[in-house]
Amino acid sequence: MTYGIIQIVLFLSVVLLLVKPLGWYMARVYENKPCGLDRILGPVERAIYRLCGVNPTNEMGWKRYTVAMLAFNAAGFFVLYALMLLQGFLPLNPQHFPAVAPDLAFNTAVSFITNTNWQAYGGETTMSYLTQMLGLAVQNFVSAASGMAVLVALIRGFVRRNSQTIGNFWVDLTRSLLYILIPLSLIIAILLASQGVVQTFKPYPTATLVEPVTMADGNSVAEQTIAVGPTASQIAIKQLGTNGGGFFNTNSAHPLENPTPLSNFLEMLAILLIPASLCYTFGKMAGDTKQGWAVLASMVIIFIGLLALCCWSEQKGTPQLISAGADLQPSVTQSGGNMEGKEVRFGIFNSALFATTTTGTSCGAVNSMHDSYTPLGGMVPMWLIQLGEVIFGGVGSGLYGMLAFAILAVFIAGLMVGRTPEYLGKKIETFEMKMASLVILLPICLALIGTAVAVATKAGQAGAFNPGPHGFSEILYAYSSASNNNGSAFAGINCNTPFYNFTLAIAMLGGRYLFKILVLAIAGSLAAKKYVPASAGTLSTSGPMFVILLISVVIVVGALSFIPALALGPIVEHLMMIGR
Repeated sequence: MTYGIIQIVLFLSVVLLLVKPLGWYMARVYENKPCGLDRILGPVERAIYRLCGVNPTNEMGWKRYTVAMLAFNAAGFFVLYALMLLQGFLPLNPQHFPAVAPDLAFNTAVSFITNTNWQAYGGETTMSYLTQMLGLAVQNFVSAASGMAVLVALIRGFVRRNSQTIGNFWVDLTRSLLYILIPLSLIIAILLASQGVVQTFKPYPTATLVEPVTMADGNSVAEQTIAVGPTASQIAIKQLGTNGGGFFNTNSAHPLENPTPLSNFLEMLAILLIPASLCYTFGKMAGDTKQGWAVLASMVIIFIGLLALCCWSEQKGTPQLISAGADLQPSVTQSGGNMEGKEVRFGIFNSALFATTTTGTSCGAVNSMHDSYTPLGGMVPMWLIQLGEVIFGGVGSGLYGMLAFAILAVFIAGLMVGRTPEYLGKKIETFEMKMASLVILLPICLALIGTAVAVATKAGQAGAFNPGPHGFSEILYAYSSASNNNGSAFAGINCNTPFYNFTLAIAMLGGRYLFKILVLAIAGSLAAKKYVPASAGTLSTSGPMFVILLISVVIVVGALSFIPALALGPIVEHLMMIGR
């Protein structure tokens, strides 16, 4: 246990040490100030604008910015959808995979353009190398950059005064890709390849087994086909862009996708690196870095609390295994407890840390099976998703979701003292409150309504392989994951059916694009406002009191929204497990 705690402390320390330098760099990128790489990539950036006919000095109002964002993502959907339907006729398909089924292709295309990366398929048995690279990996980059662009537009809304514009979507998208995502991905990909993450275009090799295996039908198998491919390059952006869609079916639990403890550390670090650092970027661009630190502190406190609950629950194990004498001892696993569904090479603490990291963000990558966690241990990643994935959230999307909670928090504080609430020098009025409330409530409604439809219909019930509370948890997790654009799942559910492919796609589309439209509307409204100087009655939004208020609002909203549903799933399952 001590070894596991040391690993967690080391990991969080490295993340926090990198927040300021990377956050400062990203602020320089978005403020179009010298950042070092501009000397090398500046000509490339200008060439891209000329090629695409973009005038980088031509700024947009929030409605035009929204139309550009939606048009770009719609184009990405059609290209990816067509690529999957035609992959049987296209090159770089050494395994000769046929076209993807239309309903699955629709769900997958929606999944990757929304940055959800929900996978109702096995990558190594379904997608060609070309589809993985030109389709899925490209969307990993641009969907992440799209979320970062929306965040920057919102920050400008706070910073600008009496302005009708919030930036240029094409510039924000290009700079996110060129100066941030691509360079970081190159570094991470090289590091992962050095650890043994496979990167090749060769066909799947065949290995001779040391000892033949007799199958259930009586046939003896002496060879095994080993799936390979251009993996390291996709895994790097999968983690950095908080995408989560793995090259292989078992994601980061696969030995060729995550082979060593160091690669596991790097993959977790990549997940949190940009979302955490964007908090400092926010403070830097807003002219008060304390604002960014306050938001980051709120995230870290909630994250540590829920991580501790997950580790404790998994370390404690299950009474049934203990009474049967099947509980693994510390000498075997280095940690004991519930090792079901976990890699022995990572153990409980690294599995729980990965699970909370990937669901606090909108990543969804996994190095263990969340479906095999104890009821309370599995409830932690589920609830982190249901909080809106604001701890730390996706690249861009997590912070603008958290800022919606901050607007709600200052509004509540304003009601307490009887004055118009203010945040970063802008009055928070009726329009901003309506939009922020919708931002918070929209994913909640999509998750709960989707779950209700699934459990009330035969098509939905047929997907859950487990009865009772756990089967309900599997369905609730699926719609929570889709509506909040996470992509991870409780694995004991068959989602590759027309019902789930279409209903989950609707949840993904609503959870991503309606969310973005509302955030951009807030950005446009704030940018048009005048600056209001702080007074004696202004609530400080950079101190401990505001951190506590913000944490309380996030937790209370999450509790009021999902505790009734959680009581039908993991909570009652926990009570059944302990015999209550």
